Amino acid sequence: MAYSVAFPGHLHVLRQSGAAAKSGSGASKPASLAALWAKNYVTSLANRDEAEQLKQTSELAEIASAEGRLRTANFLKQNLTQASAKAWSLTNELLADEIWRHGINPQVINPWQIAADSHHLFEIALNAYGERVTPRRLSVLVNNEFGRVRQKYTAEDPRAIGVVSMQFHYTGQLLLDYLSPSEHLLLQHYFKVMDDHLYMPLKAAYEAAAAYDYDSPLLQAVRELLPNSTRIAQEVCKRISQQYPGYQSYSGSLGALKVRISSIRDVEMFQVYLCLCVLENSIQSVQQELFPLCVMLYPRLKVSWKLVQEMLHAIGWEMHDLLSADTVAAFLPYLSEVTEMFSIEAFQE
Repeated sequence: MAYSVAFPGHLHVLRQSGAAAKSGSGASKPASLAALWAKNYVTSLANRDEAEQLKQTSELAEIASAEGRLRTANFLKQNLTQASAKAWSLTNELLADEIWRHGINPQVINPWQIAADSHHLFEIALNAYGERVTPRRLSVLVNNEFGRVRQKYTAEDPRAIGVVSMQFHYTGQLLLDYLSPSEHLLLQHYFKVMDDHLYMPLKAAYEAAAAYDYDSPLLQAVRELLPNSTRIAQEVCKRISQQYPGYQSYSGSLGALKVRISSIRDVEMFQVYLCLCVLENSIQSVQQELFPLCVMLYPRLKVSWKLVQEMLHAIGWEMHDLLSADTVAAFLPYLSEVTEMFSIEAFQE
């Protein structure tokens, strides 16, 4: 029997049937969704109080100047190769056994190619920072390039993106460790753009949206969720952290800043996959990409399946509280299926 999320009765809906109405090229739709997603980098600053304090300092004014940004960008470029090498060591330590256990073809995991792609994409982000391109604008500009790299690694084995994403994540963390708190605060949102575009199927969602009429109810539902996805993720992570105050993941407690940032990104990732499910009228992307990725990564990161279950339930309630009933109705069938897929009964803890 299919799992049913316990929402109020008026939100109980059947799966959408039939193909959505399609238009011609719909070329403007991906850019529209990309712009909506990019709003996250304006509305989701994690440390507002700290930011306000730093704004009062002359240090931040100097660091945020054109000269200060160029100096920071050039300094990190000089340390990029070293950070990338250390990141690969950490990634290999974390996932080498999982790569073998899951039978991933070692030829798909080419450290030299991954390092080259990592270097290239970090240079794009650092150049944008140095040229005072905003994170919001960067998110729109890099969609094709980051999407190309993501599709390159998911083409042969979708699980490979887990290795690539961890390499990028560790590289970004190591580069941030070189910086002062003020520099860290400014640059972290640029690296979040990179994390988002590598972990999440954003390009695939934008391309799927192009097949719909602008007034399609399904496209309207996705347009309502995307700019709210970070707010939902923040509330979900806050709720789970309060529910499990003593929980320790691989990187620390749920309340630790690094863990909270990664957790918010993961909850956003699940929402983007739900958007792709709605637009494709299928959970195939979850079955082929997200589920295998989580099965490989979460045990190593000490994320329990009970925690994932609680996260999915919390996503549903936050959607119910924040979004319109029609939008929730569009997502609910897929959220129910994904929750069933990640049920505790499916795993041996």
